Amino acid sequence: MLSIERMTARYGGVVALADVSLTIERGSVACLLGANGAGKSTLLNALMGQVADVEGRISFDGRETLGLPTDQIVSAGMVLSPEGRQLFGDLTVEENLRIGAYLRRDDWSKDLVEILALFPRLAERRRQLAKTLSGGEQQMVAIGRALMSRPKLLLLDEPSLGLAPIFVREVMKLISTIHASGTTIFLVEQNARQALRIATQAFVLEKGRLTTAGPAATLIDDPKITAAYLGGSGKPTNQGEK
Repeated sequence: MLSIERMTARYGGVVALADVSLTIERGSVACLLGANGAGKSTLLNALMGQVADVEGRISFDGRETLGLPTDQIVSAGMVLSPEGRQLFGDLTVEENLRIGAYLRRDDWSKDLVEILALFPRLAERRRQLAKTLSGGEQQMVAIGRALMSRPKLLLLDEPSLGLAPIFVREVMKLISTIHASGTTIFLVEQNARQALRIATQAFVLEKGRLTTAGPAATLIDDPKITAAYLGGSGKPTNQGEK
């Protein structure tokens, strides 16, 4: 579904990604691991046309997308739920969700009903301002807003960052539910253990370079991955911004 070939991305003269190649299979949950500053968010932003200086090739669903504006990438079916949620705090939950459908020309009212059913807590708070929600509830709005565009490939950037453990478990369960509905997912997640448990594919970035790729079930038992990203206590060690 998604093929990246020899992607190099720069901010000014600084190389953030160097010669990255990977393939995400249709119907998979792919997770991307890496320490702070490894380039994980840069990779997702580059896929969405949000990084100006990118070389290489990006093929999504049979279409070349490198160089396309973000709105055309979204219309093609690739959508990002960004780190930090980036909601409109003075708009209601429902208004934020509706924004996710701004490029659609079909009737999206049924999708709104389905998303509110997927997130019952949001249905209860649909008239509430987004800025008054808890962090976990705001993350649900961010994911729901992305789903309103009917993505074929959903990019999730640190969906559990800063959340209480109960919300982390809930978010991971929701990701599995979304995947089961037929959406392919590319997940950047600081909670490496949780991510590998729900993923089918896994990749590791180190200082902007892809160093490891394989089935998630294999990587979760890899001693090097365990030491670097899972920790001896089972707690993730690669928390924070990328």
